[in-house]
Amino acid sequence: MTTDRIDFLEAELEEKEFKLNTLLEITSAINSNMPVEYLMKIFLYALQDQLGFNRVVLFNKLDSWTVQVKNGAKGNYDDFNVDHELGRFKEITFIQSSSNELINDFQVVIPVFHKDKPLAFLLLNHASQTIQDKDKFRANLGFIQTLTNIIVVAIENKQLANQRVVQERMKKELELASEMQKFLFPAELPSNRKMDIAARYHSHNQVGGDYYDFIPIRKNEYLMCIGDVSGKGISAAMLMANFQATLRTLLIVQKYDLDFLVRELNEKVMQTTKGEKFITFFIAHFNAETRVMTYINAGHNHPILTNGKEVMMLDQGTIGLGMFEELPFLNIGEVTLKPNTTLISYTDGVVELENEQGEQFGIERLVKVIHSFYMLKMEDVCNLTFGKLDEYRGNSPFVDDTAIMACRFF
Repeated sequence: MTTDRIDFLEAELEEKEFKLNTLLEITSAINSNMPVEYLMKIFLYALQDQLGFNRVVLFNKLDSWTVQVKNGAKGNYDDFNVDHELGRFKEITFIQSSSNELINDFQVVIPVFHKDKPLAFLLLNHASQTIQDKDKFRANLGFIQTLTNIIVVAIENKQLANQRVVQERMKKELELASEMQKFLFPAELPSNRKMDIAARYHSHNQVGGDYYDFIPIRKNEYLMCIGDVSGKGISAAMLMANFQATLRTLLIVQKYDLDFLVRELNEKVMQTTKGEKFITFFIAHFNAETRVMTYINAGHNHPILTNGKEVMMLDQGTIGLGMFEELPFLNIGEVTLKPNTTLISYTDGVVELENEQGEQFGIERLVKVIHSFYMLKMEDVCNLTFGKLDEYRGNSPFVDDTAIMACRFF
């Protein structure tokens, strides 16, 4: 066997050993869940130190095209349109010339596809100009494509794994927030010879920004309220939790007064949200001895006061809380309740619920439903009203948090 033949076989063996070791190192790093930066070091070492490429740019498509690695290239790729400039390359291609100067800095483009979906494009330029090195360069392109494919898929899998971790964490946070939100609502509502109170709530997500409460404050005196935070989800739920805590604290440390409560609540909401969110809120005080109800409606859907036939909308009050540092006006409504009068308060998710034709449930339909079930207990009224909402929406989803509170005063 000639010396040249031996040298050739030794070089070929060395090259195969290099490829095998590189693949083993990469797969070991992937199986050990090493960070992307570590994978890129192995990748660049193989391309530059072992194979002699002096310019390397790897475009990787995760949520969008990003420059995963850039080494030796001087151009700015921030505005580089990958789909337009490289999307036409379906296989390993030597670059003859291009209208884009950034591409002209390279000799070859190596695409990585999954079926018809582009995952990555690798641009390479080799430092050597000798024919022998160029031949070696060409011979290694298939290996480089395989190596790039392994790297890109590993990065994609890492992203998917991270997304699953984030989703799982968010799921647990939502479950915890949902459990915490249950404490916002009264554990029990009275049903006795004086009054019958019931409520029902459906959140658009696991948590939401609707809130209702019933608070005995003195003998024969009670507060009823309902509120709705602009927005949905955890942020809305947290704001409403803070709002409820503020209301409860004010009732403990300050003398009860509707005007005072609403102005203080407005100030607290403004301080918390800096005007970025607001709360619509209805609060009523009922004296069971005098049967006088006073109330303030702060931009909320008008609660319905009815005896089963006649209807009164409770619209006196002010604007939503947190819109302005000081409320521009504030009116207190007052009404004397006859026996068997019913107060229905609700959030906008009820009347704005749409059917499959995009038509809203509306206030008139709600009044009709309430009157049709008027002689029933308030719990049944709430449940049957939600049943009517389900029937009305058909296959359309709930797109907002939805709450109803029904109060009958005997």
